[in-house]
Amino acid sequence: MSSLRDLGLSEYEARAYRSLLETGPTTAKELSRASDVPMGRIYDVLNSLETYNLVRSQTASRPKKYVAVEPDTALDRLLEDKKRELQEKVGQYEEIVDDLSSQLESADPVEEPFWTAAVGPDNSLDLLLERLAAADDEIIMVGSAPARQVDILSGTERIVDELEAALERGVEVSLLVRPDLFESLPEEANREYYERLFHYDNYSARASPNIRTTFELLDGVEVCIEVPHPLGREETFGVIDMKDSDFTADISQAFEEQWAEAKPVGPP
Repeated sequence: MSSLRDLGLSEYEARAYRSLLETGPTTAKELSRASDVPMGRIYDVLNSLETYNLVRSQTASRPKKYVAVEPDTALDRLLEDKKRELQEKVGQYEEIVDDLSSQLESADPVEEPFWTAAVGPDNSLDLLLERLAAADDEIIMVGSAPARQVDILSGTERIVDELEAALERGVEVSLLVRPDLFESLPEEANREYYERLFHYDNYSARASPNIRTTFELLDGVEVCIEVPHPLGREETFGVIDMKDSDFTADISQAFEEQWAEAKPVGPP
């Protein structure tokens, strides 16, 4: 069961407030008896509740009396306090991330080949987005829709988000696809590419009928190869992420040959 403590009140504060709702205007001594909050603590508890704007006091009376603010108003105030607290936490964590970003640096790339893989459309998309975010200089995307998902629109939006972030940080992005790719995508997915990417000077797209595979080449040293589902389903079965200088060199050369013969594509 939800409790006032979930919104930040202490046990004594919660008991005192609930009791005030039942007793109506009352003194601290009477509230101590009704709520089982020790007399030695009741004034601190009431002061705290006043700070939260959950109770009001009648200072002119002797002894002083207190009344509870209506529950809907009290809960709204507690909720707003929690929102402010969480927003302050978000700001603090963002500052920590900014500080750590300047402190933590990746080691120089190791020439030794390395590969990893993700299986399933969701994991495949997460791996692809992670690697796109890591690109510093160049992203080359070749083939059909990257990391095809059951929810193609959601997948496309997340990919375009990452590509747009890369373009903003100065990464060169090249897209080489089959001419019929954009015809096979939903109109909303096409709009994501056209409206958000094509106005960047460091983005270019071309089409070639010779494209048979789907992969992403990152900074000339890393390649993400998408594996289609063996049963022909419209989703990616997995993604293999590979760092191998000889292999990526061959991929780069093949791309350059196809790119030179491909035709530029743009918004309809």
